[in-house]
Amino acid sequence: MKALVTGATGFVGSHLVEALTRAGHDVTALVRNPAKAAALGWPALTLARGDLHSPAALEAASAGQDVIFHVAGAVAARSEAEYLAANREGTANVLAAAAASGSPRFVLVSSGAAGGPTAPGRPATGEEIPRPVTMYGRSKLASEEVVRGGPLPWVVLRPPTIYGPRDRDNLIKVFRMARLGVAPVFGRGRMEISAIYAPDLAEALIAAATSDAALGRVWYVNHPEILTTGGMVRAIARAMGREVRTVGVPEWAGRGILHLTGAAAALAGRATILNADKANEFFQPGWTGDPAPFSTATGWHAAHDLEAGLARTYDWYRAAGWL
Repeated sequence: MKALVTGATGFVGSHLVEALTRAGHDVTALVRNPAKAAALGWPALTLARGDLHSPAALEAASAGQDVIFHVAGAVAARSEAEYLAANREGTANVLAAAAASGSPRFVLVSSGAAGGPTAPGRPATGEEIPRPVTMYGRSKLASEEVVRGGPLPWVVLRPPTIYGPRDRDNLIKVFRMARLGVAPVFGRGRMEISAIYAPDLAEALIAAATSDAALGRVWYVNHPEILTTGGMVRAIARAMGREVRTVGVPEWAGRGILHLTGAAAALAGRATILNADKANEFFQPGWTGDPAPFSTATGWHAAHDLEAGLARTYDWYRAAGWL
């Protein structure tokens, strides 16, 4: 299989590149910074220099590919327009370049945020009417709509919380707090969540690219375990061989804190996920997905349960000196 990966040097993209090359596939990595790709120490693969707004680079990179894995996107932005420029317009640019080169399969990494929150005990399957509650979620849904309305055969995956080696944005913050023995949780720590270990997500993406049963559907891919935010903190502490006390942050206080962190970032001209808009995700009853439909269709199953994934992640953080 010949595959193009956008966002190849990012957290998810780098795991996907490694899984593809390990399986013997011919990989082209779209990168903005070849030096960053070189630092990852990958074996032989083709580097295509460019970004989501470089039409010529995208067309050249897409030529002759069997599959386009569109992983790149913005997880933090200063406005909804910035999110849409990266996630909707960037996706449209990649799709147009891919379509000009032939008819490769288009596999989009979306997000559970595009589907919206879930009710307790009712994980999403991808068949629900989407109800995103943040700028990010709306931009990811917009990217899905671009793909679904396009000319190529497509698959959309909606992973929930993603963690694993090289994660700088998600659970590493919880690892650092758990190490101190005390960790805040929004609300009472009862929000239900699903999670996925990044190498398992990479294998799910390959399954999406190689299974005809996956075509034309939106799928959730994650560990089958459902836990609470407080339970996640305690699971991380166990992986570290520690005990942790969780401290609930009431909604009024949490929204105030996120408003201040977002305002401070805006004054500094920076984008952050810790802003007032993100509070609309943090204070919901659940963000869960049901991986069973995708597993039934493709045969994919997460190779690691939560305990094993967290243990491997902790070992990597320690070896890399990130904690």
